[in-house]
Amino acid sequence: MTGSTFEYKDGSTTLEGYLAVEPSHPKKRPGVLVFHEWMGVADHEKAACDDLAKAGYIALAADIFGKGKRPTSMGEAAENANHYRGGDRALMRQRATAALTALRAQPLCDGRVAAIGFCFGGTCALELARSGADIKGVVTFHGGLNTQTPAAAKTLKAKILALHGAEDPFVPPAEVAAFQDEMRKANADWQFVQYSSAVHSFTNPGAGNQPEKGFAYNATAAKRSWQAMLGFFAEIFA
Repeated sequence: MTGSTFEYKDGSTTLEGYLAVEPSHPKKRPGVLVFHEWMGVADHEKAACDDLAKAGYIALAADIFGKGKRPTSMGEAAENANHYRGGDRALMRQRATAALTALRAQPLCDGRVAAIGFCFGGTCALELARSGADIKGVVTFHGGLNTQTPAAAKTLKAKILALHGAEDPFVPPAEVAAFQDEMRKANADWQFVQYSSAVHSFTNPGAGNQPEKGFAYNATAAKRSWQAMLGFFAEIFA
């Protein structure tokens, strides 16, 4: 398995992601975009790309923020993420589309692509689907579910799998209900799975164990959600 820093462009803006692929055979394979948490492309996303490459995909950890723009504190991360979540969703979609174009251009990508995202990245993956991008599916792990521009039945092409911590305080029941209503109105092919005792960031070992603050790693939920994703990919890429 080969993983390395990967630069690509959104117009004149340089983006710095991470590309992972198993190069031992020349056969083309589906691609998976991996959208990062609010700290930017980090070890968690790179590990996910490595695991996806071992599973037979070519994976690109997409960079939404831009090369060299990596938060150094939780406060900075929140401010940076909120620029996209609370305001410039158009730029979020634009950056996600640039990553999709870059991944499809890879010689070992067969043109079929799915997208996954963690936390902030879950929002990015959903916004890519809502934009009408030609992708097979989207998987969110403890992702933000709200939007300023809901999916429409005439444009939504991707199947949706949302993997959610049942006790996540940062994605409240009202947001979950609004997301499910959005999916119904868009006539989407969607699934919503909740994991008991899981709060925010349940897939990330770096989140530590602070459930009282609303985020903690949960090994059981992490394992189950990853297997759910692999099953979903087996279906959409069949």
